[in-house]
Amino acid sequence: QVQLVESGGGLVQPGGSLRLSCAASGFAFSTAAMSWYRQAPGKERELVATITNTGSSTNYADSVKGRFTISRDNFKNTVYLQMAGLKPEDTAVYYCNARRRVLVDSVVGYWGQGTQVTVAS
Repeated sequence: QVQLVESGGGLVQPGGSLRLSCAASGFAFSTAAMSWYRQAPGKERELVATITNTGSSTNYADSVKGRFTISRDNFKNTVYLQMAGLKPEDTAVYYCNARRRVLVDSVVGYWGQGTQVTVAS
């Protein structure tokens, strides 16, 4: 069974740091591109960061560029989001996402349950 389980969320002060983890199972993790999304109350879900299957390339939303770092460990089947310089506007539920090609012209996506990040003093 495919599972993506996020952890590491919590309450942190503005300017603080936090590391989120997403443990994957039930599929070939090393073949999947991984992403972090977030959704704040009353807002649409937005893409935060993406990393290729090998970890050779990353992309970030402009709002987090220079503050967040996405990484992965294919031996542990885990993707991370290191967050620094946190701002109140970073408050959201953060979701892990996997995208894997299963056919020549078909891609399947998986979602985790989300972990809450609250930035407040």
